[in-house]
Amino acid sequence: MNLSISGTYSVGKTITSMAIAHLTGIPRTAAPTMRELLPISLPGKTLEECNGAELIMLITRRIQGRAVAESHLPNGYISDGSALHEWSYANVRVKVGINPNESVDLDNVEMPDDVRFYAEVMKQIAIPAKQHTKSNYDAFVHLPIEFPIVEDGHRPVNERFRQLAEQLLLETLDELEIPVHIVGGTIPERLARIVEIFDFPQVMTIEQAIARAEEEYAQLDTRNELERMADAA
Repeated sequence: MNLSISGTYSVGKTITSMAIAHLTGIPRTAAPTMRELLPISLPGKTLEECNGAELIMLITRRIQGRAVAESHLPNGYISDGSALHEWSYANVRVKVGINPNESVDLDNVEMPDDVRFYAEVMKQIAIPAKQHTKSNYDAFVHLPIEFPIVEDGHRPVNERFRQLAEQLLLETLDELEIPVHIVGGTIPERLARIVEIFDFPQVMTIEQAIARAEEEYAQLDTRNELERMADAA
């Protein structure tokens, strides 16, 4: 089975996907992060400084990286996000920026000509992103927004951005008619519910899976793009 752990920023996709992979023995996959891609794609720039064209380039690199990683797992995987996540984030960013205000309406936002052009490009990128999602994922587990964004300096978005991205994700999944299960609660509650929904086998206890996921998560390189570039130099 190919299962996506879905949700917008700071809802716990990564730790949940790690834990369910450990719990079930199903391999986990993910896209390269913006923090990884920025230093090799746009040295010296932060995400906030990127224009529409640069965001589109970064998002196509993320989708490409995700598709390649998934292609090496023909017997099923747990995916941290999906091609729709890359597209939805870029779609919102291109139209309204990194930190939109509370009054923004995606369907009626006023855009200058250059942003309007990039928005049209994103409509075309939606075609392969949706096709990939439809053909490569059997189901989605969507983690709702239940708590504030973690202020770690690596998520240059606000609550309004999260709401807009989540709205776009759920509307698109409904359009694609892919099964979606909304699963909230604590990590142990999420894992128990996911196992129940899909009747997954368990190769260890939930407590052991969470402990291994926490160890794995602690090894992630969370330096920002400029810190990575400075260290490389």
